[in-house]
Amino acid sequence: MQQLPSGDVMYRAVANRDRSFEGVFFVAVRTTGVFCRPGCPARTPLRANVEFFGTVSGCLHAGYRPCRRCHPLEPAARPPDWVERARRLAEQHVDRRLVAGDLRAANIDPVRAARYFKTHYGMTFQAYHRAYRMGLALRGIRAGATVGAAADATGYESESGFRSAFVAVFGGPPTVVAGGATGDLRARWLPTPLGPMLAIASGEGIVLLEFVDRRGLPAELAALRRETGGAIVPGDSDHLDRLAEWLDRYFAGAAADVDVPIAVRGSPFRRSVWSQLLDIPAGQTRSYAELAATIGAPRAARAVARANGANRISLLVPCHRVVGSDGSPTGYGGGLWRKRWLLEHERRHWAAATPAVRTA
Repeated sequence: MQQLPSGDVMYRAVANRDRSFEGVFFVAVRTTGVFCRPGCPARTPLRANVEFFGTVSGCLHAGYRPCRRCHPLEPAARPPDWVERARRLAEQHVDRRLVAGDLRAANIDPVRAARYFKTHYGMTFQAYHRAYRMGLALRGIRAGATVGAAADATGYESESGFRSAFVAVFGGPPTVVAGGATGDLRARWLPTPLGPMLAIASGEGIVLLEFVDRRGLPAELAALRRETGGAIVPGDSDHLDRLAEWLDRYFAGAAADVDVPIAVRGSPFRRSVWSQLLDIPAGQTRSYAELAATIGAPRAARAVARANGANRISLLVPCHRVVGSDGSPTGYGGGLWRKRWLLEHERRHWAAATPAVRTA
């Protein structure tokens, strides 16, 4: 997956109805509340009225609904009629939670709906409906509506119930997320040539950097919330700005000489392993056995491998530079194809530069 093109390039693709950008991005129109494919046949909106997203989930969480002309939720052909009915049902009932009985009343099999939405859109039908409702609520609050009014509009009988649902979707309370106020942990999606990454920073430094399709990411986020007791909210920080610059330089093959503070959390043993990872120069590798010997525990290669896999700060703490005893890439949460790409990228561009990382 490639980094998103510039805004000007994406808008030009929309204006030209350039279908070669299908699957690269989605365009959302603020004035209509709809998101579309780049090649949608509808009239081209004004540049000031659009924003771009890399995923369907991003569009829904921003409060947009799918266009009924270009069907951006469907990867290829027009969706089955029952899928269209299910989406309309979700859009028509933002004032309450839909249950299986509602789907059956519309002649839609709930199990089939759950499987189809999960397969094609990455979320169940209920999650789709919840994301759509909370996206509209977030837009309303940002436009000046009170939390109580947003709760009423989305059918919640109490503000406490609404707040709980909002936190479940966005990771933070409405006033913090909508207002961009200071939260305990700031999160940002960062595009890379290998796919988007989720970055999270505390006041001390980067606490998480993972590819968003990592299977264990939800568990990592839950553990991070438990450990810190804080909400994870979209926001900005100097640490995230530094990280974005570091990633740009890293993937360009330039000297990654940007100082990026990190704040690791773990047992003394794991911290000792991660500290050794920071000493592996770019373009070089170490085996699990070599790392175990370095920390004075030559029989602990398996424990070292587990500690390596528990690293939450990819690339900055370069767990991808640890390989099997025979030199083959093994065990990478981001996928072995990424590990091979990263090692080849580093060998090609530099062979003795260690990224400037500081442990908080």
